[in-house]
Amino acid sequence: MTQNVTIVMAQINPVVGDISGNVEKILNAAHTAKNTHQADIVVFPEMTLTGYPPEDLLLRDGLYAQINQALSDLCERVEDVVLLVGYPMMDELGERFNMAAWIEGGLIQASYMKQNLPNYSVFDEQRYFSAGKQPCVVEFKGIRFGVLVCEDIWKITPATQAVDAGADIILNLNASPFSNEKHQDRLEVVRRRVDEIKKPVIYVNQVGGQDELVFDGGSFAMCADGEVMVQSPEFKEQLTPVKVIKQADSVVLLKGEQAELYEDEARIYQAIIQGVGDYVNKNGFPGVLLGLSGGIDSALTLAVAVDALGADKVEAVMMPFRYTAAISMEDAEKQANTMGVKYSVLPIEPMYNAFEATLADAFKGYDEDVTEENLQARIRGTLLMALSNKTGKMVLATSNKSEVAVGYSTLYGDMVGGFSPLKDVPKTLVYRLASYRNTLSPVIPERVITRPPSAELRPDQKDQDSLPDYDVLDAIIKGYVKEDKTPAEIVALGYDEQEVRRVIRLIDRSEYKRRQAAPGVKITHRAFGRDRRYPITSRYSE
Repeated sequence: MTQNVTIVMAQINPVVGDISGNVEKILNAAHTAKNTHQADIVVFPEMTLTGYPPEDLLLRDGLYAQINQALSDLCERVEDVVLLVGYPMMDELGERFNMAAWIEGGLIQASYMKQNLPNYSVFDEQRYFSAGKQPCVVEFKGIRFGVLVCEDIWKITPATQAVDAGADIILNLNASPFSNEKHQDRLEVVRRRVDEIKKPVIYVNQVGGQDELVFDGGSFAMCADGEVMVQSPEFKEQLTPVKVIKQADSVVLLKGEQAELYEDEARIYQAIIQGVGDYVNKNGFPGVLLGLSGGIDSALTLAVAVDALGADKVEAVMMPFRYTAAISMEDAEKQANTMGVKYSVLPIEPMYNAFEATLADAFKGYDEDVTEENLQARIRGTLLMALSNKTGKMVLATSNKSEVAVGYSTLYGDMVGGFSPLKDVPKTLVYRLASYRNTLSPVIPERVITRPPSAELRPDQKDQDSLPDYDVLDAIIKGYVKEDKTPAEIVALGYDEQEVRRVIRLIDRSEYKRRQAAPGVKITHRAFGRDRRYPITSRYSE
């Protein structure tokens, strides 16, 4: 006898801590999935009820009363479709578990405790949860569904346990953060699992930004021979149906939607847009503002802000000084006008002169140095924060990963801001993203991309006066920060030893600055902040 089941992958964007709001999202998705796709089962991401990651909210006892109420609400309000929902649970002994609930006919018919708790990179699940040990297999319309949660699919044991318990197909709930290589990594891991267990896997991933993390969605259904039969889009909430048929002893997935996926710069750009948009909107800011210098970093940041939020929510401020080139002012104004944002010019010369006069006696006997350069940056930071306080708009910092790595930025100056879109974007990638953005529509003036980069804090200043060429700098940063290579290993790749050691010293000495930097979108496997955690006070050296 043939059995047909329609499973809908509910790729939604929950808000961390908004349990009642997330319940409404689940209910709306279930209603739409039933009415539009004739869903039998709707599968939601990991920790759907709290959003992911809830971090130390999980340590608050009051959270679990709200979770229990949310589960009761779902049981009472959904009876015509099965829900598979992720949530945290605390038992009577005070142990916490990362759970999935199978809700059918107004009751939780089965539940599963996540077994593999990741504790690397941005994950701290062993801080919060105890590990489950048992498989969960539920029969529905003659098909036996095994339930796994996220990291469980990356290890063989939970999947084989489910199959040994009779599972015909695996449903995998995920909150898997974005990095540029991550979707391919997921496909390879799941393909390896299905080759081992000879069963299909439906992989449902969260979408949306949460602080530094971006969840890219990209949910998919893979049949037992490793072919992706259904592919959801990236960076978009969507309900995607998967048709499942059981014939004799085998379960077959029918071909369905095949969303086109982003590649390379386009994928990274979408991730940054998602991260900025959700950070601003979920935190209730009316808009953003930024210093627009006529340079490449602020130009790309402006484009990201407008694409994420709309021109009406973005304000750009040019703050020229005696060292600001005329072309910088021209290019900043041109881009602001092209993108339709509010634009103003606030010269800083009068304020700088006032500071200089006030500090004259204190500085007597000292030569002019970087102090005067930093003073310019800090005046600009003060102006931006004053505008932020007055309007409620959040300041976007414009530093890139290369600058953040070596401390080529000014505390309380160009580092001010509530969020840093380019924090994990190396300078060489900044250029590629700017060129990519101009393929969509030419919004960044071409000479912003082609002219040598400069902070314009002294006459004829160029970044390469203080730093190696960015191709070299970014390669050294990648080797030391992302790949944990020793100086000798990086030198062996063909880089000058003295240059390598100088860059590494700058990286190590700049940790105190990074601790005070705004959060920003994580796009690589090894971002500063949650991902790479180094002591500020340390005498370790290689």
